[in-house]
Amino acid sequence: MASNNQVLLLAFTLTLTLFLQLLPFQIEGIGAKVENLPGYDGPLPFHLETGYIGLGDSDDDMQVFYYFIKSENDPKNDPLLLWLTGGPGCSSFSGLVYQIGPMKFKIEEFDGSLPKLIPRPQSWTKVANIIFVDLPMGTGFSYSKNVLPHRSDWKFVHQTHRFIRKWLAENPEFLSNKFYMAADSYSGIPVPPITQEIADGNERGLEPRINLQGYILGNPLTSGLEENDRIPYVHGMGLISDELYWVLLENIELYNILEIYCVDENIKGTRRNPRRSLAQKIKAPLSSPVTVPDMRCQIYGFFLGTEWINDPAVRKALHIREGTIGKWNRCYSDDYVFDIRSSVPFHANLSAKGYPSLIYSGDHDAVVPFSSTQRWIRSLNYSIVDDWRPWYLNDQVAGYTRTYSNQMTFATIRGAGHTAPENKPDEGFAMFVSN
Repeated sequence: MASNNQVLLLAFTLTLTLFLQLLPFQIEGIGAKVENLPGYDGPLPFHLETGYIGLGDSDDDMQVFYYFIKSENDPKNDPLLLWLTGGPGCSSFSGLVYQIGPMKFKIEEFDGSLPKLIPRPQSWTKVANIIFVDLPMGTGFSYSKNVLPHRSDWKFVHQTHRFIRKWLAENPEFLSNKFYMAADSYSGIPVPPITQEIADGNERGLEPRINLQGYILGNPLTSGLEENDRIPYVHGMGLISDELYWVLLENIELYNILEIYCVDENIKGTRRNPRRSLAQKIKAPLSSPVTVPDMRCQIYGFFLGTEWINDPAVRKALHIREGTIGKWNRCYSDDYVFDIRSSVPFHANLSAKGYPSLIYSGDHDAVVPFSSTQRWIRSLNYSIVDDWRPWYLNDQVAGYTRTYSNQMTFATIRGAGHTAPENKPDEGFAMFVSN
């Protein structure tokens, strides 16, 4: 019979062997802090970490890349947001540097050198912890060592749900923080189902339990029928007559009707199908040889971002695994299957479960007009608690808002386009902190 010492030695050996086998997977799932970034002057004045979360049967299969920024206020008590950009298939790097993150690109003439980053004073990370995640699979720096599975709305939903539970399991210090799903544009389709799946998982006892409190959506696509509202919208804004809609709309910047119209000749697709054109129209980067767009165009910022993030020094600073992604593309929409026809039923289900929501719209967006968003909200048939009224910033009307009995708040941001916090950062931040 083995002695007690022999038994203890055997147990220790087996435990050590198992630990060494699991160690590579554990290391892969742990985020690494980023202290400095090329193009940013000095050490980062905020906590940024990047990392991968494995979603496949083994952790070396599907690897989801994320950027995590701690709240600059009170990380232990401030809410935790998971941010998804639209597309479908656009990297949440867009949300980070173009909309609500603590840094942005300095808009200056491109001379071939690395684009510069500067602080964004209106960053939502002033009051919230935010995870910017590259989903669905194939987006941004997320990758699969095996053949990339076909992508769809429902796969997007399941992958995001699995990601956040695994991320929280590896970052348990945030389990008690209030959690919100947040997104814009096309992600208005998958986010309500994602939120419902998280709620259902909590009810089934899935661990770790997520402290789900609600969701936030900006200029959200909801059914693909938003195109039907474009004619009355652009006519009501005094741009064109109904009869000239199809002839003249091609020369209007639908994502912000106040901006000049810019075209990336390398983008393929048509505006006739809104479920596809959201990704195809804004797809980046430009093809080689480098064509620098007009500095007045929104795509100029996308161009700077593509030049910056494809620089080897930047990839090293972000801890991107070598050999996983070739040339980074801001959006990747090929082979995507649109299998959720409408997110309206999920809004209704979440309301019935008591989850609050904030829906906001830039009122100069003709891709997903605010009137279209109002229409599907009305279809929920909830009574109005606080009727249509202006909200203010610095004693000026910043937009209009209405609150419903299902704890849904709808707000417009005056003068903003499709990505409202990008066009109107002060108003976007004020809206966020007040809700």
